[in-house]
Amino acid sequence: MQTPVNPFKKALAEKRAQIGLWLGLADHYTTEICAGAGFDWLLIDGEHSPNDLRSILQQAQAIAAYPGSHAIARVPMGHGHVGQALIKQYLDLGIQTLLVPMVDTAGQAAELVRSMRYPPHGVRGMGGARASRWGRYPNYAKEANAQVCLLVQAETREALNNIEAITAVDGVDGIFIGPADLSASLGHVGNPGHPDVQGAIDDAIKRIVKAGKAPGILTTDEALARHHLDIGATFVAVGLDNNLLARATSALAAKFKPADVAR
Repeated sequence: MQTPVNPFKKALAEKRAQIGLWLGLADHYTTEICAGAGFDWLLIDGEHSPNDLRSILQQAQAIAAYPGSHAIARVPMGHGHVGQALIKQYLDLGIQTLLVPMVDTAGQAAELVRSMRYPPHGVRGMGGARASRWGRYPNYAKEANAQVCLLVQAETREALNNIEAITAVDGVDGIFIGPADLSASLGHVGNPGHPDVQGAIDDAIKRIVKAGKAPGILTTDEALARHHLDIGATFVAVGLDNNLLARATSALAAKFKPADVAR
């Protein structure tokens, strides 16, 4: 059997917009519900959610039952020996596409590219486990490098200053703009909607497009999501599972409870 082609990576290369959903509930049961909704990709969050390797594996298995949806996982960190080990473990689970937070420089991006690839193009430890279907993809070690997809997060003023250098790194497939952390870095903590922040995001998206790489972002504002798509964003998350649940349950309770009752 041949190592599966990464459909998300292929879509980015062909500049086809991919609409996604963020998964933070850390449960394969709710992930399966979301996987059946029809999103192009689902992001299993290992940075700000209580996920571990087993819960990420379970969610990836649930998503795999829905061929139209691609599982992406965000590692909690990507740099140094600890980050390198985490990347290896996530890839060995069979996750083909990784999102790595807080990438500020081209050097950091290049380190991540190497961490995701087998020698001679990288330093990923030989293994594969579930990713190679326990050896049932006989050429996995030779084919895996071409199918892994690296998305790096630009979340600081420094990262924005280095956009062109980061996009120039061979092996970086997309750059994800993190509005929340970026707002803090730009001096507008908790206010990603500030004009300065939105202006910086628009500028970054356009620069990433100009450099020939795929820009991505997360927003729950429909008008803003459509705006980002219009100016060239390729992969856009338009909601979060925990946020959807919180809003829906609060709205339902409010229909039956007095407005001044806070719980």
